Amino acid sequence: MIYLDLLIGFLKVGCFAFGGAYAAIPLIRDVVLSYGWLTDEQLSYMIAVSESTPGPVMINLATYVGSSQAGVLGAMLATLAVAFPAFVIIWLVMVLLKSFLQKNAVQTVLGAVKPCVIGIILSTGVYMSLSSVAAINGGVALDGRAAIIAGVVAAVVIAWRLIKKKKASPIALIIVSACLGMLVYGI
Repeated sequence: MIYLDLLIGFLKVGCFAFGGAYAAIPLIRDVVLSYGWLTDEQLSYMIAVSESTPGPVMINLATYVGSSQAGVLGAMLATLAVAFPAFVIIWLVMVLLKSFLQKNAVQTVLGAVKPCVIGIILSTGVYMSLSSVAAINGGVALDGRAAIIAGVVAAVVIAWRLIKKKKASPIALIIVSACLGMLVYGI
C-alpha cells in the first residue's frame, strides 16, 4: 500500500507543481503531512538539505521521502512519480504545442501565472521563517545562532553587491552558509 501511496502522492505533486520547486514546496508539504510520512519539522530540515545538495529540490525531497518510507524501491517510485508529469508535459510541448506557445493569448496566460508563483514562493519563505520561531511560555524566541548566520550572509550579499557591483554567486553563498552553520552549531 505504501508504494501506491507514494506513487499517487508524488504524481499529484508532479502534476500540479507550477513555477518550480519552491512553488511546489506547499504541495509537497501537504502531501507529506497528509500521509504522515514526515513531521513538519523533519520536512523543514529536509528542504534545507535538499537545497544544499545537487539536483532539483523536488526530486531530492521525493527521493528522501520515498527512501524513508519504503527503501530503495520507494525512493525510485517517488522520484519517477514526481518527474514523470514534467517529462510528459515537456515532450508534448516539444512535439505538439510548439507553435501554440507562440500565440499572444498563451503568452498572456503564462505571464499572468508569474505573479501567482511569486506569491506562492514568498508565502512559503514567510511560513518557513515563522516556523523557525518557537513559542515559549506565551512569548516568542528566535534561534540566535540562526539569526547570526542569516545576518552574516545578508552582510556578505550586500558587501559583495557594493564592492563588486554584481550579485554574489549562489554557490559561494551556500558554501559560506554551510561553513558558518558548522562553525556556529559545531561539526
